[in-house]
Amino acid sequence: MHTLIKTTGAALFLVFLVSCGGAGKDEKSALNDKKATLEKLKTDQRNMTAQISKLEEELKKLDPSAAREEKPKLVSLTTLSMGDFTHFIDLQGSVESENIAYVTPRGMGGQVRAIYVKQGQSVKKGQLLLKLDDALERKQIDQVESQLVFAEDLYKRQQNLWSQNIGTEVQLLSAKNNVDQLKKQLALAQEQLSYTSVYAEMSGVADQVNIRVGESFSAASASMAGIRIVNSNNLKAVVKVPENYLGRVGVGSVMQVVLPESNQTINARINVAGKIIDPLSRSFYIEAPIPGNNFRPNQIALVRIQDYFAKNTITIPVNTLQTDEQGKFVLVAVKEGTRLTARKKRVVIGEIYGDKLEVKSGLAEGDQLIIEGFQGLYDGLPLTTSAK
Repeated sequence: MHTLIKTTGAALFLVFLVSCGGAGKDEKSALNDKKATLEKLKTDQRNMTAQISKLEEELKKLDPSAAREEKPKLVSLTTLSMGDFTHFIDLQGSVESENIAYVTPRGMGGQVRAIYVKQGQSVKKGQLLLKLDDALERKQIDQVESQLVFAEDLYKRQQNLWSQNIGTEVQLLSAKNNVDQLKKQLALAQEQLSYTSVYAEMSGVADQVNIRVGESFSAASASMAGIRIVNSNNLKAVVKVPENYLGRVGVGSVMQVVLPESNQTINARINVAGKIIDPLSRSFYIEAPIPGNNFRPNQIALVRIQDYFAKNTITIPVNTLQTDEQGKFVLVAVKEGTRLTARKKRVVIGEIYGDKLEVKSGLAEGDQLIIEGFQGLYDGLPLTTSAK
């Protein structure tokens, strides 16, 4: 009895699973059918729309009177002419000086005793800027001078004795050598004394004077606490150019440097182009000399590098270009009898810069391009250029 009940229950459970599985398959099949039907209807709709448009165009050609009955669309036109087209790469660069010098002592340095320049003051090459403590150097000079006086006196005495055939030649040569060595020591001590006077290595402006009397001044500390001289007569614009422009930008390329503050533009020409791509920024280095009258080192500058130029070409406003299933086109106004009519013209475009687009083919000088009111126009629609 128990066995029969278990068998019957298992059978009912299997029937339930089969029925559920069947219902799930039916629902999935119905969903797929609906998706397929929807896609077919969309395709039919697209085909029908295309057929309607085609028939409308054919009817307009077969029945010109129907087109004449349409109300002319108000548009604005411009007559196309040949001209030059220039494409620029717009980048941000910086202004650097070819001549920025940190004043350093020629020797070991020392304690500052006097400062002869102020920040912002113009300086000339060779001008005295700092005076370091020279007490030790002067003491050394005094000692060497005293020794030299004694050595020279001893040498003269030895010469007198030698002239009287008294003494040996070795004694005479030794006395002379001692004098020579002391003279060299004196010259070295005097040179060490000159190192306590710090001079400007170039002409320019003392852009930074970050040192005070009593502070220690050495070559190691000069770039952090010292005097910086900037010569603004020899500046350059430095820019990092993306590597995808490698074949279009190089030495000799024309560039424009713009001052954001005054919106002043200065023309320059690239004279240095890096040969290595920076692995981090994927760019290469270029620079061009610029006049220093209006620029300052480390100033941010907007840079436009000319990478393309076309002479005697046609340009149009970018917003007049349209696209359909056959490609790119513009709308022009054509005089057909006494009526002005909109006509499509297929075009091949070139470069784009700002709001200007280069047209390589498809348009000719003298064409009347529709620049306003072209939205919603189609080929064959009557036009007017005056409001009624």
